[in-house]
Formats: sequence, C-alpha cells, structure tokens
Amino acid sequence: MCIGLAMAELASAAPTSGGLYYWTYSLASPRCRNFLSWIVGYSNTIQTITGVASVNWACAIQIAAAISIASDQAYVTTNEQLYGIYAALVLSHAVLVSLGTKVLARLQRLYTFVNLCLCFIVIIALPIATPREYRNSASFALGNFTNLAGWPSGFAFILSFMAPLYSIGGYDASIHMSEEASNAATAIPWAIISSIAVSVVLGWGINVSLAFCMGTDLESILNGPIGQPMAQILYTSLGQRGALALWCLIISTLYIVASNSLLVGSRQTFAFSRDGALPFSRYLYRINSYTQTPVNTVWFDAIFVLVIGLLAFVSTEAINAVFTIGITASYVSFITPITTRFAFKNDFKPGPFYLGKLSFPIAAIAVSSMVFMIIVFFFPSTPQTTAQEMNYTVVVLGGYMALAISWYYCPVYGGVHWFNGPVANLAPSMKGGSRDENSVSKKEQQDAELSVSVVDV
Repeated sequence: MCIGLAMAELASAAPTSGGLYYWTYSLASPRCRNFLSWIVGYSNTIQTITGVASVNWACAIQIAAAISIASDQAYVTTNEQLYGIYAALVLSHAVLVSLGTKVLARLQRLYTFVNLCLCFIVIIALPIATPREYRNSASFALGNFTNLAGWPSGFAFILSFMAPLYSIGGYDASIHMSEEASNAATAIPWAIISSIAVSVVLGWGINVSLAFCMGTDLESILNGPIGQPMAQILYTSLGQRGALALWCLIISTLYIVASNSLLVGSRQTFAFSRDGALPFSRYLYRINSYTQTPVNTVWFDAIFVLVIGLLAFVSTEAINAVFTIGITASYVSFITPITTRFAFKNDFKPGPFYLGKLSFPIAAIAVSSMVFMIIVFFFPSTPQTTAQEMNYTVVVLGGYMALAISWYYCPVYGGVHWFNGPVANLAPSMKGGSRDENSVSKKEQQDAELSVSVVDV
C-alpha cells in the first residue's frame, strides 16, 4: 500500500502513459535525468513485456492442468505442447487488444464482474463442498508453519512473498492508461489504491478458504499428478466435474489478466517509442486510423513475448525467472521516480491526490521494502542448488539492463548523443524521423491539453 500511495501521488501530479520515466526525467537533476529516464523506461518496458509472458505462461499451464483433470489425471503435457498453447494465447490477445478503446472499455466491466464472481465462489463454495476429511482445524489453518524449502524458516517465509507480490503487483498498470482515461489526475490514483485494497481483502479471503480446505498433506498437494497445487486442492474438494468447472472459470479470469497485461504493455511501449528511445520507434509510434489504438506496439510486444516463451526449452528455472523479473524490473522503475522526487531539488507540483507530510515517510517505507525484496528475489528457491536449478533472474535482468546501458553509451549512435527525455505530445517531429498523420490521435491531443504536468528543473 505504501508503494501504491507513493505512485498515486506522482500519477496525480502527471498522468501520462509514460508515467514512470517521465516523472524521473521531470524530477531528477539535469545532469543525470536523461540517463535515469532511459534506465527507467527500459526497465519498465521489460517489466510489462515479461508480465505479459509470465501471465500467458501461467495460463498455458492452467489449461494443461484442466486437460489433466478432464483425463482423470492421466494426461501429461510436454514442453512443446505448452508452448503451442502459450503461442495461441499470445496471438489471440494481440487480436483482442488491437480493437478500439470503447470495445476494450466494455470488456473491462465484464472482466471485473467475472473476477469478483470467481473470488466469492472460492471463498463461499469451497468450504461448503469440501469433504470432512480434508477440512482443517483453525489451529492448523492459522497456526501451522511448514518449511519445505530448505532455507531457515525466517528466510523461507520472506521468499514466500514472491507469489503475493507478483499477484498484487503491477501498480503502474492504471498509469499507462492515463491518456485514455477521463479525469485522469483523480481517477488514476484512486484506481491504484482501490485495486490494492480490494486485492488484499479478496486475496486474504481466498487464502483462508484454501487453508481450511486443503487437508494436511502438503507434499501430496505440491507434487500431485495434476501439476498445479490449486487445481489439486479443488480436485480433492469438488471432484472431477466441480473442479473442472471452477478451473475453467479460473482460466478465463487469467486470460483476462493476460489481455490486460498486453494492453498496458503496449501503451508503455507506445509511450517510450513516442520519445524515440526504442529501436524502430518511427514505426512503433503510430495510431491505427481505424481502431484509434497503437496496433503496431501491440504486435511488437506480442512477438517479443513469443520469443521470451522459448526460454521454456532451456529449463523450468529459466522460464520461472520471467516471473521474478516482472517484480524486480518493476521495482527498479518504481524506486527511481519515487527517490528522485526527494533526492533532487525540484519544483514538484502535487495533484488532487496528495499525502502532505506523510509523503516522505511513506516513500521511504516503499523504497526500503522494494530494495530489500529485489535482493531477496535474486536468491534460489533452495540453498543446495545446481546450475539447472539456479535462479537466473539476476543474469537475465542484468544482461538486459547491460544491453540497455550499452545502447545508451554506444559511440555515435547511442542515446547519449540524441535522447533528451520525454517529448511533448504535440511536438511536430521526433528524433529519427518525422511523424505522419497516424502518429497521434485526437484523443491524445485532448489529453495533452488537459493533463497536469510536473515542472522540469
């Protein structure tokens, strides 16, 4: 919540789809703001793209689990089949997200309704349907501590934050939709805060329900033939038909999350290409004249996501690193603008959402916790690890950021020679080439005129 509050203040002051790197540029010292803006832009871009990849991979695994449930746990999916499912999901999302904004807005209402229904079904129906032998006592559900990781219990507990932080993350999702929202300076901050609050309450309810209804044999749940602990719990509690019905609903909600992730990611890519920072920016920064959406960046992100999925053929740990990168890269892009607000002398103009004297302590808590968790998430899941079981997050993320920095300082062609931070939405031209009539929409022009901006210093 502290991270969300700190982000909400910045979003209220400057609601723009490029939010994180735009804030960094506006609030940092002129001596380093171009470089910091570049780093935040690239870390935020890889965060959104790996977010799309990880959700689609999770959805593919859940579809495979549904097939296992339907076959009475007899069917085992291969890596090739999983990638085929993954690719089909990514391509279908690309088609869906290429639609017009009005269509997407209507779908969001349906998405919200389905997601809420699923939460309440799990919270209410699971305890009613679970056989008595799988119902746990309050002392077990609320007081038992089982450590299967091999790490000391305290550190194992901290490592377990991976799942909830991944699930409740994406605090910047609303920000990237700022230029397609009405009254963004007020709506976006409250979207960030309310999404966190609702997720906390419903997520807690779901976990309590599961803890009371999963039985006591945790190893059989983790190593069950279905391959998914959640699906295994539903199978033992609801039977084959009940579990399959509910699991299909879970898959549909995850499909929704994946499409939303691509929607948000394409807007971040669009904003970064608007400033000429990405390769092929002059082709990416275009609005489709029919749908009035950035179709080019949608398909650019989709192709990138398909390439990332090939890591599944390297090892399970390599594809799992994509999940961790979704958190660590996002924290890098969150920490920088929050820190620059207080670390440099600037003329920050708060928007309608403002915390006053609480701004600094909340920001300090947010930044400290994110720095700590970044370090934690570089550790492997078990202390006795091999080259195959190693956590490759630091390698993949480090390699990507090293390439981004190398591109920035590349002699002659590097960003250090031409990147000057975010450009105005209404600027007639951009680095690397002139814009055509499809490069900016009427909606974007209206939002540019109405947006609240941070004063550059």
